[in-house]
Amino acid sequence: MAMMDDAGRQLVSDAVTAAEGATSGEIVTVLADSSDGYTDVALLWAAGAAFTAMSVFAAFPAPFLEAWDAMTGGWGHEWTSGEIASMVIALGLVKFLGVWLVQQWQPLKWLLVPGPVKTIRVHNQAVRQFRVGAERRTTGRTGVLIYLSMRERRAEIVADESIAAKVPAEVWGEAMGDMLAQIRKGAIAEGLAVGISDVGFILAEHFPRGAGDVNELPDRLIEV
Repeated sequence: MAMMDDAGRQLVSDAVTAAEGATSGEIVTVLADSSDGYTDVALLWAAGAAFTAMSVFAAFPAPFLEAWDAMTGGWGHEWTSGEIASMVIALGLVKFLGVWLVQQWQPLKWLLVPGPVKTIRVHNQAVRQFRVGAERRTTGRTGVLIYLSMRERRAEIVADESIAAKVPAEVWGEAMGDMLAQIRKGAIAEGLAVGISDVGFILAEHFPRGAGDVNELPDRLIEV
């Protein structure tokens, strides 16, 4: 599904072209629906719920066994160790499948992903995208990637080694803040354009455009 219309894509592309007009740096923009599927997190929640249910059963078996007897005719009987073990396993499986299935409802699934996990996954994916699309692909190693992941509501700015050597990571904070302020209002293209402009300004200070400089990376928005 497209996350931005043609007008928004053009706005971002024009912002990159304008920002690169004053610098030898190259800006790559990536817009992602999400940075990870978080299947492992969903499995951990399901496994944790199953283990908890089985542990509660093991600690307090009587209420479960009495409830089962009541549902199957009301006549209690002497439970064997094998029957109790089977009940524990069945309870764990039912709990696991139930929690797994409810997490197929995407709003709940994303709510259950811890914030720090989202931050790490977004950062790792941004680095991967940078390595593919910008790292060492310019003559002076002056590529910068602006990465925005929509479902996690997080963004990253990753710079090539020549830029990182001159520009401390915290300098990108203002560009990030300006970009996210617009995105929080729902203005995704406008937010990216503002961030691109700020990044371009920083690059122009340290890497001004020289004579004969050519555009080495595409200006268009990359959607993944």
